[in-house]
Amino acid sequence: MNKTIKISDREIGLNQPCYIIAEACDNHLGDSNVARAMIREAHRAGADAIKFQHHLPDEEMLPDTPMSDNFQEPLYEFLLKYALTLEQHKELKSYCEELGIEYICTPFSFAAAKELRSLNVSAYKIGSGEMTDVPTVVGIANFGKPIIISTGMCTFEEMERTYKSVISQNSSLALLNCVSEYPPLYEDINIDVITIMKKSFPLAVIGHSDHTPDLYTCFAAVTLGASIIEKHVIIDKEQPGPDQSVSIDFNDLAELVDGVRKIESARGISKEVHSREESIREWAFRSIVTTCEIKSGEVINRDMIWSKRPGTGIPSHRMEEIIGRRANRDIEKNVMLSWSDFVSGEK
Repeated sequence: MNKTIKISDREIGLNQPCYIIAEACDNHLGDSNVARAMIREAHRAGADAIKFQHHLPDEEMLPDTPMSDNFQEPLYEFLLKYALTLEQHKELKSYCEELGIEYICTPFSFAAAKELRSLNVSAYKIGSGEMTDVPTVVGIANFGKPIIISTGMCTFEEMERTYKSVISQNSSLALLNCVSEYPPLYEDINIDVITIMKKSFPLAVIGHSDHTPDLYTCFAAVTLGASIIEKHVIIDKEQPGPDQSVSIDFNDLAELVDGVRKIESARGISKEVHSREESIREWAFRSIVTTCEIKSGEVINRDMIWSKRPGTGIPSHRMEEIIGRRANRDIEKNVMLSWSDFVSGEK
């Protein structure tokens, strides 16, 4: 059975509402005012948390690191221009606390994680690129805060190695199903991996980090039991940047939150007649009616009766009990029958 983790005062996991993270990534382009606007919009949309990224470019990569095709310029150069400073992170965390939305951050190096530790963050998010960097992940696990790890680009063997390494140090772990394509092909997402992860990693909370440009796979993930949804967000979908193609705007985020909450409300396992169905049963179900005139004393055969609405008479599933009975009065065509229309005790 999968467990729960706790971020601030919020329980996340089995039998808890899905925890929805708005991933601001670097879509603020280093502008604190834009970042603050993103916080306000994420809060308005109903997200539980907004997540930023802390980059120390020289700690996380070599300057000539090859870039993926979702970047228009070398990532190293981009981060030198647009990465948030620690002071900006501190201000944004305070603003989140003021509004009542959780601040979460991804450090992209152990040095960045150590800097974030001074902010007393409530949780650390580890990106897919760092998922196999066991020394860094274990070092962050030793900080004693919950860790959320995305699993894009990773095999089950790599996930298992990191899972065991972290669980041995820190029991507050979440693993997010993820495909690191920008945006991904839908046939590459394999959303049912979530069900396998829930069985394979029972001591971790399982969620989904989504890079599609819409909401469908997020809704599917929640239906499969994802306890966390992480989705990239952007103020303006036309804004250029490395995450533009995989980001939704904040109206879409509000729709995501609303849809997730409705799906959660709908995911019960009981099958019963609800109070609001009772009155509908009365008119929607079928009763036995005559298809022709029936004379007193006639024996009822199948051609004389059938079923029609409403369901306030003899239920249609009892038709065989009517066939072979004798009418005790003349009965008109197209009339709902009752048990008193038949000779008592005969069949």
